[in-house]
Amino acid sequence: MVAYPHTNFNVVLIEPEIPNNTGNIGRTCVGNFCQLHLVGRLGFEITDKQLKRAGLDYWQHLSWYHHKTFQDWYEKVPDPSRVFFFSKKASKSFYQVTFQKGDWLVFGKETKGLNSEILSHYSSQLLQIPFTGPIRSLNLATAVAIVTYEGLRQTCFTSAKN
Repeated sequence: MVAYPHTNFNVVLIEPEIPNNTGNIGRTCVGNFCQLHLVGRLGFEITDKQLKRAGLDYWQHLSWYHHKTFQDWYEKVPDPSRVFFFSKKASKSFYQVTFQKGDWLVFGKETKGLNSEILSHYSSQLLQIPFTGPIRSLNLATAVAIVTYEGLRQTCFTSAKN
């Protein structure tokens, strides 16, 4: 496991299905010192050629974990109030949240998003990425990049040091 000098965010993918997306997300995580948490059954093998291709040679630099179940992962979260679940079904925009380093950013599988049980149980922590065009949703890797960069803008890029 790779140790980062610090962790900006924890990106959590619930049952990701498409290796290319996970590879791209891994690459984004390396570039931003974000840990990647894969939860549940994966739609591919970690050794999948497409995963490695999308992540290029960055996968070896990624700090990542695979949790067998949602509960296994959730037990590792030190502050459940800092977990944010992303869904097109949310009513609150992610622009309305003040992110903190170490926050947990949770995304569902590409074809179905987060399941209804998660949506109802964590409804107060649901966020959406607003868009104005006639699409059903954003690509998972794109959504993760948008959210992590907004978090970085809030926590890193606007400080007097940068």
